Amino acid sequence: MKKDLLSLLDLEKDDFIYLLDRAANFKKRFNQGIHDRPLTGKSLGLIFDKKSTRTRIAFETAMIQLGGTPIYMSTQDTQISRNEPAKDTARVLSRYIDALAMRTFDHSIVEEFAAASSIPVINALTDSFHPCQVLSDIMTIIENKGRYENLKISWVGDGNNVAHSWINAAAILGLNLFVASPKGYFVSEDIRAEALEHGGSQIVYTDDPKEAADNADVIYTDVWASMGQEEELKKRLNDFAGFQVNKELLAGAKDDVLVMHCLPAHRGEEIAEDVLEAENAVFWDQAENKRHIHKAILETLILKNR
Repeated sequence: MKKDLLSLLDLEKDDFIYLLDRAANFKKRFNQGIHDRPLTGKSLGLIFDKKSTRTRIAFETAMIQLGGTPIYMSTQDTQISRNEPAKDTARVLSRYIDALAMRTFDHSIVEEFAAASSIPVINALTDSFHPCQVLSDIMTIIENKGRYENLKISWVGDGNNVAHSWINAAAILGLNLFVASPKGYFVSEDIRAEALEHGGSQIVYTDDPKEAADNADVIYTDVWASMGQEEELKKRLNDFAGFQVNKELLAGAKDDVLVMHCLPAHRGEEIAEDVLEAENAVFWDQAENKRHIHKAILETLILKNR
């Protein structure tokens, strides 16, 4: 039976552990010069409505390094742009390729594709969730902290799609997660309620970034205006005053605090330049680890290893 990855709530705790261990093993073997080719003869379709650097290249290189072939499709280059129903496109692509990764706006689009597809559908980002990103982030935390358990992980910024996926992960894994956003930019009640249904009663929501940063092991931020919200930037710059991740905010965190950002960063807005360029920065590790997490996801879903 095929399995999709549309949000992290699609995974059980054992799935997280398996994917994280498999990704770490892929990375170790790759760095040793060992080339795994479990997906030889397989193909991955990528339908992207939103621009991408890291996610697209990470999926493409992951598939190539596993021996498979990625096929990139801009929506404008397909019959979707001429209003072909999603279910029709999904059924056709299921006859051509072995998995589909989608990066789009409305989350219902990936849900519609998944419902009509006989192949695995992977959410490569929607306005609601960014599951693959957070898996690579947790991998990075494990590399630097040795674990994800018993750490204070704090989100400081907009209650956006990446924050939603962190909340999903926290619910399944029992993470000690603090989510700090300005009033008016909180995570939606639906996301909170869904997390509670999966055990996320320990998650703390606040409008005080200093509370979130206090004694934090990990501080994570993202842009204040996501793709499609650029016209709101001027207002958001004012509303997010005090939420910049800078040395002043980090002063309340642990001395070895890990600062994270999924990139691209708006330097001088949500994160200070000197923090982004710090010698111990892990932003680039996060980006690299997307490739290895994508390998684990692709192998697992295409070969039905779980």
